[in-house]
Amino acid sequence: MTKPILELNDIHTNVTTADGQSIEILKGLNLKINSGDFITVIGTNGAGKSTLFNTIAGTLKPNSGSISHLGNDITKLSEEKRSKFIARVFQDPKLGTAPRMTVVENMLLATKRGEHRFLIPRKLKQNLPYFEELAKSMNNGLENRLTTFVSNLSGGQRQALSFLMATLKRPDILLLDEHTAALDPHTSQNLLAATDERIQKDNLTALMITHHMEDALKYGNRLLVLKSGQVVADYKEEEKKKLHLEDLYNFFED
Repeated sequence: MTKPILELNDIHTNVTTADGQSIEILKGLNLKINSGDFITVIGTNGAGKSTLFNTIAGTLKPNSGSISHLGNDITKLSEEKRSKFIARVFQDPKLGTAPRMTVVENMLLATKRGEHRFLIPRKLKQNLPYFEELAKSMNNGLENRLTTFVSNLSGGQRQALSFLMATLKRPDILLLDEHTAALDPHTSQNLLAATDERIQKDNLTALMITHHMEDALKYGNRLLVLKSGQVVADYKEEEKKKLHLEDLYNFFED
């Protein structure tokens, strides 16, 4: 039987509040993620969505439970070492890119994700056609701004660049942490379409947090509902196709 690409077993994760209190957010969470899954994740504020992503990425260590990657225990593995096979795009377009470097310089930097970096020739010219092709796939004019400093990009272009950088080395796990939430509706839908296209084309395994129920239904082959730190619903592809918005809204009622 094929091992899940990522498996979380009985995960309990606490977070420390601003006043120093320790609060349990994930409460015995179990989750198996298979290769090629594109999972949309929904839940109320405080349900544990971001804590789940932080636990997967290694930003937070679980208080108990285990995490395995392709059958290997990574529970105690550092965030830096997990970056070799886990990539993440955050909600804030300013995160994940170097503002004082150009678009192509950022993309070149992303080719070294998870590796030791040495002082070697940059090879920008050799990679330029490939980077231009990638930028065109975002359908927002990014290919015309390859030599522009990232700080001068629009929010949508900067977030598109963050997405390209996260997926350039085809990570085993891609975490999309409300990556379109800070964008206007048109730009958001454009990025979501480009996101879906790239995930399908490269057969990436991805989890995407969203507060938009329509997007949760439209994208992905699987839908998770988190509530009180646990997975309370896990809809596979055929089940998900039968869902309606009302079905999802019922989870948000007390």
